[in-house]
Amino acid sequence: MNLQDYFSLVFTDYTLRTITLGTAILGAVTGMLGSFAVLRKQSLLGDAISHAALPGIALAFLITGAKDTNTLLLGALVSGLIGTFWIRGIVTKTHLKSDTALGLILSLFFGFGMLLLTFIQKQPNANQAGLDKYLFGQAATLVESDVWLMAIITSICLIVMLLFWKEFKLLLFDADYTKTLGFNTKFIDVLITTFIVLAIVLGLQTVGVVLMSAMLLAPAAAARQWTNSLGKMVFLAAIFGAFSGVFGTAISASQDNLSTGPVIVIVASVFVVFSFIFSPGRGLLFRQIRFIKNRRDLELQKTLAFMYHIAETHEDISHPHTIKILNNFQGFTRKTLQKLVDKNYVTLDGAMWSLTEEGFETAANLYNQNFKKHE
Repeated sequence: MNLQDYFSLVFTDYTLRTITLGTAILGAVTGMLGSFAVLRKQSLLGDAISHAALPGIALAFLITGAKDTNTLLLGALVSGLIGTFWIRGIVTKTHLKSDTALGLILSLFFGFGMLLLTFIQKQPNANQAGLDKYLFGQAATLVESDVWLMAIITSICLIVMLLFWKEFKLLLFDADYTKTLGFNTKFIDVLITTFIVLAIVLGLQTVGVVLMSAMLLAPAAAARQWTNSLGKMVFLAAIFGAFSGVFGTAISASQDNLSTGPVIVIVASVFVVFSFIFSPGRGLLFRQIRFIKNRRDLELQKTLAFMYHIAETHEDISHPHTIKILNNFQGFTRKTLQKLVDKNYVTLDGAMWSLTEEGFETAANLYNQNFKKHE
């Protein structure tokens, strides 16, 4: 099946429609909430929470003996929240930094989770097949009830985000000021973190423990390159996440032996790379273009200032001077001279140049500005 066949079948085929909707909703909600994790400089939080959820899945299976998705995800949610509050406790009660706490919890919970999975696998009466899908994800197991659950959680996240938008925004950019205004910063912080945990848990079935942090951070990182506005960033991150889910699912479905989760993450990474290069404000390409332009403008200003020092020694500013005088000047190039001619700052007659009145005034202003700066 090629991509054209996929998009023609996605509206009629139940499985394709379910997986596509599920991955699109997952991408949107993780993009929205990932924006807050990125801006709060908690990029490792998603990685720690996703790994912390693994023992919860295993324990839920051991307690219930069933592989009901909702039960396993509930166990993941409880385990993820415990890991999150342990991280907060380590940071607040000890002298350890947040990155150290995140690394400790990630390693501890993931190691415990793998130990439990090994234990389950060795049980003679326990069928472990199916639990390993939470390591790397298996989007094909999504059913309509899973999509409805994702949609409900996403709607709740959106409603809470709109209700507490002002508080979230204040906390992101100035927590101390938020506290002085009388807001409960601890409650707001816990609220944001809880919904991030919810989004991560929702994605475990699709993307898996190992790759979930990339799904949380990649759309937000891409969106950050395009805007300085929080609202626009959250919106763009949701769009990038949703498109990553749709196109990742389409590519995975159109090719044999391609897992959906990793492909979605790769597509999201493509958005990140594209944004890092081509975004007008922060992109590497436009930054390099601005750097080259600024360097050329500086060369032009230096050349014009040098001409000004030569011309001001004559009563007639349009007195012609030979180009040979410029040859020993470091900033002079033929292109620079031609640009000055194009701007009507200089007239050129063979090997002789002279400043125009406009060029002399511009050079004088540049000289005066530089003189004031050094006063």
